[in-house]
Amino acid sequence: MDGKYTLADLPEEIPLFPLSGVILLPRIHLPLNIFEPRYLVMFDDLLKSSSRLVGIIQPVSEADDDGLHQVGCAGRLTGFSESSDGRYLVALTGVARFRLEGIQSGFTPYKKGRIEWSEFEADLGEAESDRSFDREHFIGLLFKFMNLSDGDYGVGKLQSVDAETIVNTMAMAARFDSNEKQALLESRTLRERREALEILMRMAIGKGPHQQTLQ
Repeated sequence: MDGKYTLADLPEEIPLFPLSGVILLPRIHLPLNIFEPRYLVMFDDLLKSSSRLVGIIQPVSEADDDGLHQVGCAGRLTGFSESSDGRYLVALTGVARFRLEGIQSGFTPYKKGRIEWSEFEADLGEAESDRSFDREHFIGLLFKFMNLSDGDYGVGKLQSVDAETIVNTMAMAARFDSNEKQALLESRTLRERREALEILMRMAIGKGPHQQTLQ
């Protein structure tokens, strides 16, 4: 595959990588450091597969990954290297969100999911737009949030990119709890995600040490 998919191209079953506090969104890149033995096996298998798709999905509980949320996002393996100590340094590029229909039993040490894609077919299209996106306002809010959280989200590099890239990159990178991350992932449109992200940033700033007030 060249990275472009139609609904018919997507497999009914993909390996699952449960990660608490981590989401993936279409067309955004996610670097991962793989060291757990079962996931080293998973990525060995992924390299041999035709689709090279893996499902990033959050556990319902941070204590274990047995119970999984119903919605995740598939990423295509687009970068791979191996460190001197045997870890895999990989990069995924988001393809499409999915609904988890069930866990496929098998002989692998990692989970595989039965996947329904049709609900999120629009993810396979062109980058989504947000006509009400106010870049200046959003960047200003983002700088206040970044200063509060002591995070460096590469805001300087994001200022000139399209609305989808900046909103989805921040939804993935910002330090929110797993339930808030899941809500961002499941937002139906880019506008809904951007509005939810703005609310979460305002809430975080409002709870900050200086009780900043936003206009």
